[in-house]
Amino acid sequence: MTELAPYAVTEGNSRGRKIAEDAPHGRSEFQRDRDRIIHSGAFRRLEYKTQVFVNHEGDLFRTRLTHSIEVAQIARSIARRLRLNEDLAEAISLAHDLGHTPFGHAGQDALNACMKDYGGFEHNLQSLRVVDVLEERYAAFDGLNLTFETREGILKHCSPCNAAQLGELGERFLKNRRPSLEAQIANLADEIAYNNHDVDDGLRSGLITLDQFDTVPLVATHLQEVRCAHPDLPERRVVHETVRRMINTLVTDLIQQSERNIAGQQPATLEEVRSAPAMIAFSPELNERQRALKSFLHAHLYRHYRVMRMGVKAQRIISDLFGIFMEDSRLLPPQFQPPAGQAEGERARAVSDYIAGMTDRYAIREHRRIFAVEEVPASF
Repeated sequence: MTELAPYAVTEGNSRGRKIAEDAPHGRSEFQRDRDRIIHSGAFRRLEYKTQVFVNHEGDLFRTRLTHSIEVAQIARSIARRLRLNEDLAEAISLAHDLGHTPFGHAGQDALNACMKDYGGFEHNLQSLRVVDVLEERYAAFDGLNLTFETREGILKHCSPCNAAQLGELGERFLKNRRPSLEAQIANLADEIAYNNHDVDDGLRSGLITLDQFDTVPLVATHLQEVRCAHPDLPERRVVHETVRRMINTLVTDLIQQSERNIAGQQPATLEEVRSAPAMIAFSPELNERQRALKSFLHAHLYRHYRVMRMGVKAQRIISDLFGIFMEDSRLLPPQFQPPAGQAEGERARAVSDYIAGMTDRYAIREHRRIFAVEEVPASF
């Protein structure tokens, strides 16, 4: 096993767990985090939460679950090459989307609008809330009681107002400090995964075509290489080979640029990583190509009329459910009903927790149960 770099996160420099536990046997603290995440209810529900295409639109499109697994694979590969803690990078990657709503970003936007008078909704904070509070699996504590470093990595973004309420976990947002390199890796592995699988899923759906990528250098370069090397290859395999090469190029570039950045900063400890500028990064050239791909996907896939139509439906479902549950919380399942006399803001957060935890198909069925005239079966 490769020796970790002196600035990597280890059990020796970890800030530990909020509630002290006996050390695990036969695995590290960060492997314990990973295992708790994988066995959580929130992780299982990711199978039926959407990325771009809603769950019922096809069985072959990415879900939040498959996306999280892809992110974890990329993050582990990068962490290993940089002599960092790949178990921590994996745990962060697997947990980063636990708080996502049904229906992807359309669902998040709708729930945030519903919660605007009660502190808003942000899926990074909700992911943290899931692992800190909402999972109910252990006798001794609520949540999963993960290590500080895993929880830190889950929280990619945070407003100063919210950060001020998070104690030690929110300090870096107030003091302009960085998370561990493992957390930085998970963040960019997420970007690599979703950009590239959105290309794949967009092409599979027929909403975009290969010819449209002629003006997108990151795709066009690899596409031309594949077509020249394999002129008779069926289009489906052309797409897979192109995406595979894109991911390899991005991962290789990220490793090489990060090595240069680390060599330039020369951190000797984890604390020096936290006080230095971000060191895990793409080269300027690849960063620009990534930006161009994002712009293309935003214009041609995420804003495609068919995707936007489903987004409007999703927002209606979320808004209707939030409204009716706030109007009469007795309509919530008993285990989710807030105590009598609870403040309106606390009741809104309880409703938000319930809706955010739904899968796409559960949200659709719940909406039908409440608002449709015809009877909808209770089982699914």
